[in-house]
Amino acid sequence: MSDSAVPHTTSNAGIPVPSDEHSLTVGRDGPILLHDHYLIEKMAQFNRERVPERVVHAKGAGAYGVFETTEDVSRYTKALLFQPGKRTEVLARFSTVAGEQGSPDTWRDPRGFALKFYTEDGNYDLVGNNTPVFFVRDTIKFQDFIRSQKRRPDNGLRDHDMQWDFWTLSPESAHMVTWLMGDRGIPKSYRHMNGYGSHTYLWINAGGERFWVKYHFRTDQGIDFLTQDEADRLAGTDPDLHRQDLWQAVDGGTPPSWTLYVQVMPFDEAPGYRFNPFDLTKVWPHGDFPLVPVGKLTLNRNPEDYFVHIEQAAFEPANLVPGISVSPDKMLLGRIFSYPDTHRYRIGPNYAQLPPNRPHVPVHSYAKDGPMRFDPSRAAAPYAPNSRGGPAADPRAFDDPAAGWFSSGDMVREAYAPHAEDDDWGQAGTMVRRVLDDGQRDRLVANIVGHLGAGVSAPVLRRALEYWRKVDGALGDRIARGLAAD
Repeated sequence: MSDSAVPHTTSNAGIPVPSDEHSLTVGRDGPILLHDHYLIEKMAQFNRERVPERVVHAKGAGAYGVFETTEDVSRYTKALLFQPGKRTEVLARFSTVAGEQGSPDTWRDPRGFALKFYTEDGNYDLVGNNTPVFFVRDTIKFQDFIRSQKRRPDNGLRDHDMQWDFWTLSPESAHMVTWLMGDRGIPKSYRHMNGYGSHTYLWINAGGERFWVKYHFRTDQGIDFLTQDEADRLAGTDPDLHRQDLWQAVDGGTPPSWTLYVQVMPFDEAPGYRFNPFDLTKVWPHGDFPLVPVGKLTLNRNPEDYFVHIEQAAFEPANLVPGISVSPDKMLLGRIFSYPDTHRYRIGPNYAQLPPNRPHVPVHSYAKDGPMRFDPSRAAAPYAPNSRGGPAADPRAFDDPAAGWFSSGDMVREAYAPHAEDDDWGQAGTMVRRVLDDGQRDRLVANIVGHLGAGVSAPVLRRALEYWRKVDGALGDRIARGLAAD
C-alpha cells in the first residue's frame, strides 16, 4: 500500500498529528514540553479508558443476531415482536455472576443470559440466567447474597465458608444451590446452555386478556457441561474459553441458536395455584403448564468493538413494550429500579444513547443535558405539557389498565401470601430424586463435598449437612460420608 493510501493519524478532534513515536522535547535529550497536546491527549485518554466493571456479571461475552417468531402466540400477547413471522434484531450478552473481569470463564457459577430486542415499539430487554430459579425470592436479600459470593473485606479472598453461611441461613436457596452444584453449574460453553427469563411476566393480548408467562430459551446445540476437574484445568490454561468459543462460532459461520418456548398460566389461576407462581425459587411443572413454542434466536454477527458494544451494553428489565408487563415477583420489581440505576452510575446518565443501547426507532424524549450527551431531545420546548408542538404522551400506548393486577391491604414486610404447597425444600428434593440420573447425582455429591471441604468452618458445615438432608435424606448422608472420607 502506498503512503498516499494510508490514512493519517489524527487527534480526537480530527487534527493530523506528527508522530505516534516521539514526544515533543527541548532538543533530542531535553525535557518533554507540556504543550505537546497530542501526548497529553493520549495519556489522559488512556488513564480514563475503563469504566467501572459491573458489580455483578462483570465477565462476559456477546453477539448480535435476530429473533424470528415462527409460531402464532397472538392469543396471549399483542407485543409486536411476538407476532407470527416477525423478525427482530437482538443483542445478547452472556456472563458469569460472581467473578471479576479477569476471572476464569469456568468457575462454578450461574451464567447470565441477557437479551435486548430492538422492536418497533422501542427496546425490550429480557434479563435472565441459565437456570429457571434463583437463590432468593425477595429483592431486599439480593445485595447480601451477592456480597456472600464475592471477596472478604479483610483479605480480599473468596470464601466458601461465607457462601455456605448465607445459603444455610436462607433455606429458599436450596433449589438453586442444587442446580449450581450439579452439571449446569459449569456449562461447556455459552452455546451449550439454556437461557431462562426466570421471573414470571405478564402478557396482554389485543383484547385485554392477561396471562402469566415464563420464558425458556432451549439451546439448539444441546446441553453440555464441564466436570469440576476439567473446569479447574481450563481455568489455568484457557481462562477466556467461553468468550473465545462464542466469537469463533459466530465468526466461523456456525451461528448458535436457541428455540424460545413459554409456559402460560391463565391470569385467574395464580391466586389458587398450589404454590406461589411468582416465587423466583420455584419452577412451574411442565405437566401443569406445558412448553408453548414461540420462535428462534440466532446469533450471527460479532461486535466490531467489544468495549463499545458489550462492555457498554446496558440491559434492564424496566425496558418493557406494549403487550408485556411485570408480575408481583419481588425480585423482578426490585430489578426494575436497580438495573437502570446501576447503568447511570457505571456508564453515565446518557447510556441509552450509546450504540448498543439505542433503540432502532426514533426517540422523542424530554431528557436533556448531563455528561456526554450528544443527541438532543428535539422537543419544541424542554418541558411537558407545552403548547409548542409536543411530543405528547399517549395514554393508550402503554399504561393499559390490563398491564397490572389488583392488590389490597396494609403495607407489610412479610412473605408472599401462603399457598398450599409453598415449601423451600420440595422442588430441590424432587430434582434430586426424579430429574437427575445416577451419574448426575454422583457428580452432584462430589461437587458439594469438594466445595464444602474447601475451608468451611465446623458450625457452618453442620448446618450444611442439615440443609442437604432436608433436601433429600439419602443425599445428605452421602455428602456426610464423603466429607468424613476426606
